[in-house]
Amino acid sequence: MRLFGPTATFALLLGVAVAVAQESPEIQPAPARPDVKAKSAHAAKTTKPVAPKISAPATVAPKTAAMTSETIKLESSVDPVLSASDRLKIQSALLWSGDYTGSVNGDDPLISAIRNYQKRARSRITGVLSPVERTNLLAAAQLHEDEFGWTVVVDPATGVRIGLPMKLVPQARDTPRGTRWSAKHGEVQVETFRIKSAEIKLAALFEQQKKEPSTRKIEQSALRDDSFVITGMQGLKKFSVRAYARDGEIRGVTVLFDQMMETIVAPVTAAMVSAFSPFPERALPFAAPTKSVEYGTGLVVSARGHIVTDRKLAAGCQVIVADGLGDADRVAEDRDHGLALLRVYGPRKLFPLALAADTARKGDLTLVGIPDPKEQNGAKRLTEIKARLAENNAIELRQPVPMAGFSGAAALDAQGQVLGMMEMRNFVLASTEPAAPPVRLITAETIRTFLSGHNVPPVSTGGDAKSAIVRIICVRK
Repeated sequence: MRLFGPTATFALLLGVAVAVAQESPEIQPAPARPDVKAKSAHAAKTTKPVAPKISAPATVAPKTAAMTSETIKLESSVDPVLSASDRLKIQSALLWSGDYTGSVNGDDPLISAIRNYQKRARSRITGVLSPVERTNLLAAAQLHEDEFGWTVVVDPATGVRIGLPMKLVPQARDTPRGTRWSAKHGEVQVETFRIKSAEIKLAALFEQQKKEPSTRKIEQSALRDDSFVITGMQGLKKFSVRAYARDGEIRGVTVLFDQMMETIVAPVTAAMVSAFSPFPERALPFAAPTKSVEYGTGLVVSARGHIVTDRKLAAGCQVIVADGLGDADRVAEDRDHGLALLRVYGPRKLFPLALAADTARKGDLTLVGIPDPKEQNGAKRLTEIKARLAENNAIELRQPVPMAGFSGAAALDAQGQVLGMMEMRNFVLASTEPAAPPVRLITAETIRTFLSGHNVPPVSTGGDAKSAIVRIICVRK
């Protein structure tokens, strides 16, 4: 008699990640599994993954400063010629294969993952991929990317890292507490959520999720101080909910799928478990759900009503609104540098910001923008995020935070001078190699050149830059 079918396997795999002790805040350990060969939907019916035993979630020990510095030191030893994009490609491939299971003895998680891969492949265990190993690993990952549209991204609405089979869940939309990806008719659904702990405690959310909606029948559930998992049936769908609490927030993911989809969904479940992290530390491209109404941030750069913002935010809009100022026209764009120039008309008292003359600095930054309204219960207050400016104008966030509404935010140095504008880079389907850092700085010099080319003299002196930051609203079809 077969004890576990693919349906049960899916639910257990999705629940087990929080049931295993985490070695690093960045990684949710996943059960080891053999390589899954890419199959068509019909061939996938023969897949019979082994179901691990579910257990209670484990408490995560906080990461110490010594551990952090050691990780950074080891990270550079993975491969001295690895670029950021190469590292991302290898990480995504190891997530799919189930080898990326967290750090061991304080090692960089990538080094540990490579050792896991080499052990499973019966190769010499060095922690550094040989050219042949790297070729084989990436070739296998490419098969999965081609078949499922597999990609690992950060959800800007919640801040969680998630692996998505985009060909199974191509439709994405905003939800009150996160983002939902789904199949055309809802056969498969993946939904992220983020809740402030002040609104509801973890234990109360656990009980609520077991009862709502009322069609849920619980098969497995486990609650610990900082996490919970629930699996079962919701009508005719299998479902799994898992959540993790930290820093006054609860972040999690809900997965549902029709029982008829079990043989198609099963091959990607272990990869999804391995990739999910509620509080990721490493930068990744951002998911970009198409929304009918999208929010971002703009910078007033002239007293005549000119505003600079993210080109992607202003693309394809039927109506663009500068909140508090009125409708705006898009008058120019720079595709190469990701800039759009808007203008509002009519007499107004505007306070344009001054762009810093010296933009060659590296170090601490403060990103100032206006988050998506749902992050502030409909308000439009300025929010600051601490970050660091690294090489090639990459911006490294100090902590994993939701970034919805922040593209186009001002980047200020320690003296409050505007070094430029923040841009969020989105992922490309079935590609793990972004063209630029996931969060990058468009420098003040680039913005100044863009403005001058469109007869907008940049302001040389100005007051508080924060008074020139506005919310931009794009209304699409």
